[in-house]
Amino acid sequence: MHKRIRLKDNDKRINPNGGAIALGHPLGASGTRIIQTAALELQQKNKKYALITMCIGVGQGYATIIKRV
Repeated sequence: MHKRIRLKDNDKRINPNGGAIALGHPLGASGTRIIQTAALELQQKNKKYALITMCIGVGQGYATIIKRV
């Protein structure tokens, strides 16, 4: 997708860890893994917010914003 919207491979807006498929996709646990990865990235990069999007099947999904405190 990032090629389609003409982002470079090193664009800071691209998740360097990949998504659910790159992390593994165990049924019922992939959302937790994505949130944990985002929380670790916030801590390591000293950032304040992360936007997380997840599929919940049958064409549905949700987005969550987390804040490092």
